[in-house]
Amino acid sequence: MTRRALVTGAAGFVGQHVTQLLLADGWAVTGASAALPGGGALSPAERDAVDWRTLDLRDGDRIGPLLDAVRPDAIVHLAGIAHLVTAAGDPALTRAVNTGICERLLGELRPRRAAGDIDPVVLVVGSAEQYGPHDPAEMPLREEAEQRPVSVYAQAKAEQEALALAAHRDHGARVVCTRSFNHGGPGQHRDFLLPSLVRRVRALKAAGARELPLGNTAPVRDFLHVRDVARAYVALLGGGAGGTVYNVASGIGRDIGAIARSVCAAAGLDAELVTDAALVRPVEVPVLVGDASRLRTATGWAPALSFDDLIADVMHAAT
Repeated sequence: MTRRALVTGAAGFVGQHVTQLLLADGWAVTGASAALPGGGALSPAERDAVDWRTLDLRDGDRIGPLLDAVRPDAIVHLAGIAHLVTAAGDPALTRAVNTGICERLLGELRPRRAAGDIDPVVLVVGSAEQYGPHDPAEMPLREEAEQRPVSVYAQAKAEQEALALAAHRDHGARVVCTRSFNHGGPGQHRDFLLPSLVRRVRALKAAGARELPLGNTAPVRDFLHVRDVARAYVALLGGGAGGTVYNVASGIGRDIGAIARSVCAAAGLDAELVTDAALVRPVEVPVLVGDASRLRTATGWAPALSFDDLIADVMHAAT
């Protein structure tokens, strides 16, 4: 029997990569998104293979009928606001999307599970930002580390995770959670770090300039290729334990300055990094590096693509 997957946010950056893997693995995929994909990882044939449902998931009355129509064996919940600056600009919207949609989804799932209609694995995707500030000596962080969310985005994601774990604890929902560290790749929005750097470095080179304005270059982040992240998510549908949180991380930290220099080197630009106060974020966690041992033990997952592969793919996608 064909396995059925419901992917919320399927038209988005990570959603398309997850959908692509599920299709390749023989799943029938329903993609729930506010709009159809306008480009990205999916080929035209892959887009045509998806059962697209365009709807605003904040309209909770649409979620129950969607579950009844799809009857999923697995749900990958990716719908949400992913950009920290965007989230900070509208806290109410961020909570409505990043926490509220998950709450309604789990609420609609509960009576259907109780009636024996469906009992899907639900992957709830969280963020490393939930950890907040920790001493660099504590890196890489394991899942037992205290959560200290400092941004609107991180707080909403922590609340989402708490709801998901409560659904497992109180009602037996087969919920698996991630705390995903930074990732990039083809199809990511131009405002995120890597595509933004590639765009700006190329503009500098074309103009014959050498000074690259940046915000704070000291923060350290753990970057993965989006394809490795998508592989982790699909692996957790079969190998993840209910009520468990898994870091999705490389375990390697790089500061923003080093990342910028890597992009410059790949573009063939000998640039000088200069601090622009206007680009400095008011709230920024100094160091975030994760330990993915739990994920590796449960699923056998390990990153297949290097940081250099990530830079090369982002540069190629931006051409």
